[in-house]
Amino acid sequence: MASRARVRAPELVGAGGWLNTGGKELKLADLRGKCVVLDFWTFCCINCLHVLDELRELEEKHRDTVVIVGVHSPKFVHEADHRAVVDAVERYEVHHPVLDDPALATWKQYAVRAWPTLVVIDPEGYVVAQHAGEGHAHAIARLVEELEAEHAAKGTLRRGDGPYVAPEPAAGDLRFPGKAVRLPNGHFLVADSGHHSLVELAADGETVVRRIGDGVRGLVDGDRPRFSEPQGLVLLPEGTADHDVVVADTVNHALRGVRLADGTVTTLAGTGRQWWQGSATEGPAREVDLSSPWDVAWFDGRVWIAMAGVHQLWAYDPAAGTVGVAAGTTNEGLVDGPAAEAWFAQPSGLAVSADGERLWVADSETSALRWVSRETKAVHSAVGTGLFDFGHRDGAAGQALLQHPLGITVLPDGSVAVSDTYNHALRRYDPASEEVSTLATDLREPSGAVLVDGDIVVVESARHRLTRLRLPEEAVRVDAVAHRTQRAATEVAPGALRLDVVFQAPTGQKLDERYGPSTRLLVSATPPELLVSGAGADSALSRELVLSDTVAEGVLHVSAMAASCDDDPAVEYPACHVHQQDWGVPVRLTADGARRLPLVLAGLE
Repeated sequence: MASRARVRAPELVGAGGWLNTGGKELKLADLRGKCVVLDFWTFCCINCLHVLDELRELEEKHRDTVVIVGVHSPKFVHEADHRAVVDAVERYEVHHPVLDDPALATWKQYAVRAWPTLVVIDPEGYVVAQHAGEGHAHAIARLVEELEAEHAAKGTLRRGDGPYVAPEPAAGDLRFPGKAVRLPNGHFLVADSGHHSLVELAADGETVVRRIGDGVRGLVDGDRPRFSEPQGLVLLPEGTADHDVVVADTVNHALRGVRLADGTVTTLAGTGRQWWQGSATEGPAREVDLSSPWDVAWFDGRVWIAMAGVHQLWAYDPAAGTVGVAAGTTNEGLVDGPAAEAWFAQPSGLAVSADGERLWVADSETSALRWVSRETKAVHSAVGTGLFDFGHRDGAAGQALLQHPLGITVLPDGSVAVSDTYNHALRRYDPASEEVSTLATDLREPSGAVLVDGDIVVVESARHRLTRLRLPEEAVRVDAVAHRTQRAATEVAPGALRLDVVFQAPTGQKLDERYGPSTRLLVSATPPELLVSGAGADSALSRELVLSDTVAEGVLHVSAMAASCDDDPAVEYPACHVHQQDWGVPVRLTADGARRLPLVLAGLE
């Protein structure tokens, strides 16, 4: 086994304490003898949720030798609320200990730069690998096997149960519901995300009429269907297809169709596999991979999809049976303009204006309200400025602030109600006056809403219920609060800056160049003037950038991808794996700042 740098792992410290340990405070010394995988995550981040799913197999297969520890490191203020972290751990079925680190103390000790980041610690307490982004589960699994063999031989491996203690399950008809639609009979169909099913509720919003799905996570069609954390729902126009409702089956990376007459479910789009860079972006719907579809809406003759996992909008054509990209580049950020050039950041809510001319988009990671023109397909922003500014501020849209909104509902007067999820509020944007106001507060993680006879029924996801509210004559007054993401900016010098993305192929694999470059690096900046040169895409993972000497601060957007394949000449078709990560690196330009910026995709710096 190759020698590794001997870097002692810093202690795990978090002011929020520990979850899933039965009340016990863990120290690294308690984990000695185990292979430890630290998962630095935050519950708003779709890539972090992907990694939670990637780690499930590793967690089960190596349960007696591996301890996964989630280190919850918040981006948004709401995510620093301990109660919200407790909810998220339950919502996403996290079955390992979690350290709540609201002040990013452990994040800083491990010099983490991005969500998600995985750090591997060997049984003797030394850091042996770091991986940023998605697609690393196979590499970590192989490393774990090497560590098991090495430390079993040395006598430093300790087998047996880990420190995970399951919390008491909570009963209820709904568990972290996502979104809802009103059915023609006046009932509600709710995406019961935490129960991996759909629930039809009577007009009172409480009485269960039937459940579609057996509550077990899975991808099964027919009259005994299974879902995996479904979210968005849309009723199709009558006569459009032989099913009535399209469901964004988020963790299955699929669209499902539901026939209301008998509850039969059909997979309409997606393969069950997650989309990666290089995958098809259009084609027969059942043959194209999707990535965490979060919401759906009927717009301009197609089902438009908020494809949160790749920061794009896609569209499904039920008549042609095809699916493809409709807007966005996969780059994460807030950039308006033609659909093919626009940037989104985890779009999670969709709604169509009454005249059918606008598709409203809740762009959650930029805390923005945006819209697409039916006529021009251009993307516009109504509220929001970018990835790092958020809060609760009413008034003129140009200075108003939201915090990670997940839903949009068109109101009778043409304005829109925004489910302002992390502000626990329902907000209103009026396109005529371009003003933002607050309709209701004291909601708990609202994720969607439905109009009913002049009232609005809100999906309170973290209260596990639907809540009916009167639309107020006047808005609620809320004291303005503005926030910025609390990550410290990296100080860099103006002028030449060497960007190095560190990537080491897993043991037994190599970069396979037989069919062209196996790596990709894309660089841009906010504001664009920050980068004098070095922007754009290329295959090399290192690049010379030139930073402006007139811009004081900004964000470097770096997207890296590497594909590694099994290094065995005897195998004609080696298995290949894609590793990818997007970094938004806040930078401050100072004369004595760094001249090199290393970002670890996989390996050790």
